[in-house]
Amino acid sequence: MYFTCPICNKNLYYTNSNCSVACENGHCFDFAKEGYLYLLPPNKKHSKDPGDDKEMVAARRRFLAGGHYQLFSDALNTLAAKLLNIQSPILVDAGCGEGYYTERLAQSLQSAGKAMSFFGCDISKSAVRMAAKAAPDVSFAVASSFSLPLPDACADLLVDVFAPVVPEEFCRIVKPGGYFILAVPSAKHLFGLKEILYDAPYENEEKDTDYTGFQFTERVPVRGALHLTGRDVQDLFSMTPYFWKTPKEGSKKLEAVSELTTEIGFDFLVYKRETT
Repeated sequence: MYFTCPICNKNLYYTNSNCSVACENGHCFDFAKEGYLYLLPPNKKHSKDPGDDKEMVAARRRFLAGGHYQLFSDALNTLAAKLLNIQSPILVDAGCGEGYYTERLAQSLQSAGKAMSFFGCDISKSAVRMAAKAAPDVSFAVASSFSLPLPDACADLLVDVFAPVVPEEFCRIVKPGGYFILAVPSAKHLFGLKEILYDAPYENEEKDTDYTGFQFTERVPVRGALHLTGRDVQDLFSMTPYFWKTPKEGSKKLEAVSELTTEIGFDFLVYKRETT
């Protein structure tokens, strides 16, 4: 067992039944029927059921399964394969959500003959449950990115796709010489959506951010366009931060829309863990 105890940080071991894991201090955690572990202690929860709820997770799964963001997934897969020039890499997806990028990255690396070990964590139980069903070859846990239940210097690559960035924790997890890929929105990402939601739509801020312990190596831009109809429009809205931030007037405007055309864009920022 590669996960560590979220209470005392000791190694976890399979119990005799293989239906649960425990540490030397007696903290025990059962596997869910989908195969994931719940490693989020009560004192690290900010609400009763933190993270995306079932409806938001389902909307994201429908939207992503439609292939609307496949160009970003393909670019991530290509970039990861380029960085991982070892045979048996260890990967971590911090804030994996419902597992779309995790699943496709695992499949891509397996097709390339990589004997990888892949771990996904998200604070949403609903998201992790769906991810575990979709990607059975990946080890998933409900856990916070602010306290990942993984040992020090364990990952050759850590991936963060629109999830909280926790520099100190990511620096702890990634091996010296390993990599951290961060996906951020381009300036015009979803600008067409914001033109409907807001009277004064704004572009996203683009900046290079330094993180202690990491050296920035490159920015990989990926651009495209979307034309959506019907339910896809609302599903896209439901999986964005604008779902929480938009006033009711903007949401009502979108409800009246049956089609949406917008620019989309990710930038993948690549950081290398310093060796000293």
